[in-house]
Amino acid sequence: MIIMNGLQTAGQDLTLEEYRELAEFRYQISERGRRCERAAQEMGIRSNLYLLLLTVQGLPEGALPTMTTLAQRMCLPPMTMSALVDEAAGQVLVTRSSNMGDGTDWIKLTRAGRETLHRITIAVREDLEMAGPDLACALQAVIRQRRKKGRKVA
Repeated sequence: MIIMNGLQTAGQDLTLEEYRELAEFRYQISERGRRCERAAQEMGIRSNLYLLLLTVQGLPEGALPTMTTLAQRMCLPPMTMSALVDEAAGQVLVTRSSNMGDGTDWIKLTRAGRETLHRITIAVREDLEMAGPDLACALQAVIRQRRKKGRKVA
């Protein structure tokens, strides 16, 4: 994602409609996050723990479940990631093991972690299936406005 500084964006006027479309998209994303948090809480864990489980299970092909990779994927500082993994390990949702060669910590889901992830993900997916059209529509409106004005869509 490219983020422009204030000087580069100063010449680009935004209409009230564009602000409304961006606000709607932000609302849709926030609402999905709120519902995800609620689903995790109903299953007895914090939403960040659910996101950790999802991140471990859903790593791209070839990505290793190291602390560094997980911190990058969750956009967290390493110390925060370490504390989160410790919390998940304390609840027996993950195990942390060191690679014999270089001492890198690898994170793996336990059976309880996989079961918890599955139950929460079913609820989250059902919500996304119902709300998906609204979310997609909000994103399309934002993209459509940029194209109408001849701006590049990154």
